[in-house]
Amino acid sequence: MNIEEYRTYCLAMKGATESIPFSKLPDVLVFKVMGKMFTATDINTFESFSIKCNPETIEELRAKHPALQEPSYFSKKHWSKVILDGSISDKLLYQWLDISYSLVVAKLTKKERAELENKF
Repeated sequence: MNIEEYRTYCLAMKGATESIPFSKLPDVLVFKVMGKMFTATDINTFESFSIKCNPETIEELRAKHPALQEPSYFSKKHWSKVILDGSISDKLLYQWLDISYSLVVAKLTKKERAELENKF
């Protein structure tokens, strides 16, 4: 996966938007759904990206996949940094992006989910 494939995939998700919201981190590209972040990456290096993970399985996933590491800026309980070192297949990377997106959508209010369904 390269950064263009990552970007195209993320933007294809229903209601997804992209922005560079952190003034002190001008190279961090963030993807959100209904204003809630589901992934982020450094646009200059694309050496990794962060994803939201299920807290019940996050430690098991990190033990199984050394490329999944604790994130630098996000909650270690809910987020992982995926190191793009070639050890994870693109198929699995896309699955993890889907899970991250789904976890965020699941936490939206009923009203926000209805708006997402109707608006996009």
